[in-house]
Amino acid sequence: MGRRRLFDVDDAIDAAMREFWLRGYEGTSLTDLTAAMGIERPSLYSAFGNKEQLFQRVLQRYEEQHLGFVAEALKAPTAFAVAERLLSGCVGAVTDDRVPRGGLAINAAVACSNESETVRIELVEWRNAIERRLRTRFRRARRVGDLPLDARPAALARYLMILCGGIALQAKAGASRRSLDQASRIALAAFPRGR
Repeated sequence: MGRRRLFDVDDAIDAAMREFWLRGYEGTSLTDLTAAMGIERPSLYSAFGNKEQLFQRVLQRYEEQHLGFVAEALKAPTAFAVAERLLSGCVGAVTDDRVPRGGLAINAAVACSNESETVRIELVEWRNAIERRLRTRFRRARRVGDLPLDARPAALARYLMILCGGIALQAKAGASRRSLDQASRIALAAFPRGR
C-alpha cells in the first residue's frame, strides 16, 4: 500500500506556478520548487513526475485561472470587440497585483536554452493555439461582413498576439496599467472594422 500524500496538490501547483512566473522555467530550480511547495524531491517526483511535467500542469492551471479573458473575448459580438476585450483582459492579467508582473508563459519562455527546447516548443504551440482561435474567429467575422473583405484574419490574429506579448514584457519591466491601457487603445486604432 502506497504512502498517503501529505500535501494539497492544488496548493503545491499554485506555489510552483508562482516560482515559474517569478523566475522563468530555467531560472526555477528544483530546490526553489520544493521549498515553495513545502515538499521533498521524492514527493515532487511521485506526484508530478519531473520539472517539465510539473510545468505542464502549472501551464494548464495558469490557463484555467488567469486566461479566462481569452475565451470571453472570443465570444464578443464583433471582431473589433474581440480585439478590444483581448487587449484589455491581457493588460488586466499582467498587471494584477495579486500575482507576479508579466505573463507566466512569456516569463518562462524568454530565457529557454537548448536544454529546455521541449518547453520552449510547448510554449510556442500553446500561444499558437490561442492565435488559431483568433484566426478562426476573424475568418468568421470577415465572412459575415464584420471585417472588410481585404482583412487578413491570420495577420490580425498575429498582430494581437504580438501586442499581448509586448504588453506582458512591458508589465514585467514595470509599466503601469494606465500606460498599457493607453498603448492598447492606440494599437486598436489600426484594427479594421466591418461595414
